[in-house]
Amino acid sequence: MDHTFLQSTLRELQVFQRSPRFWATFVAIVLIFAISGPYGTFARLMPGARLGYWLALHAMAWSIAILFSVAAEILLRERMTSMFARMMTGSIIAALPIGFGIGLVDLAFFGTVPTLASSLRQALSSIPLCFLFCLLTYLTMHQQIAIAAERPTGAQPAPSAAKMAEIKQQSSQPPILSRLKPENRGALIRLSVRDHYTEVVTSRGRELILLRFGDALMEIGDTEGLRLHRSHWIAADHVAGLKRDNGKLFVLTHDGLEMPVSRPYADAVRHRFGQQ
Repeated sequence: MDHTFLQSTLRELQVFQRSPRFWATFVAIVLIFAISGPYGTFARLMPGARLGYWLALHAMAWSIAILFSVAAEILLRERMTSMFARMMTGSIIAALPIGFGIGLVDLAFFGTVPTLASSLRQALSSIPLCFLFCLLTYLTMHQQIAIAAERPTGAQPAPSAAKMAEIKQQSSQPPILSRLKPENRGALIRLSVRDHYTEVVTSRGRELILLRFGDALMEIGDTEGLRLHRSHWIAADHVAGLKRDNGKLFVLTHDGLEMPVSRPYADAVRHRFGQQ
């Protein structure tokens, strides 16, 4: 049997084992049956024996129904999109072994030897109870089961070297690149204000995005650079030098541009890229 299936089954069974709501429901139903004494058990059994009978019967029936429901929930995921439908399928199938289990409980308490026909009748009469059990279980525990189903089942195969490199590259990219078309996602070079847009220039192209300049600066990630102006930012690796013209300071870029540096940022630019 598939190791992953076993792990998933055990993990979802633990959801029931650790659920106070599940155990409270179980105890309440056992007490209701023991006090009311349906199916003639009130007249045939003393209170203590009646409690023992219904405790044994429900423990057997619930255990089988849970096991089948969980197994079906896991095995039918690729065939049924509804968790409720998957669990209900397993619960209805569980009626057959439950019918034979009831025969064994009756043998223990009443000495009645079960037959194939009587066990099948018990299985048929168990279907409505299995339906009710599945409905109650789904309504009270489907969120916990879904959370357990999403957890990893164990060690996963190690990604290839190429995949690791891709993951590392993606994780190190500035967040702003995710706003660009895939063909423009390269090394970040500079940002500039263009009306209500921010122009993003990379080593692979340029693109206008509808984003405030201040917000764009918050998405440059670990890219080293400096703001030059209220409308310009440049990556440090793209600076070729500084230039003064008529008392104004400019940054020279490797692709031949002269970007103006405003007075509030001049000292930081001169300190970073040299005195001019």
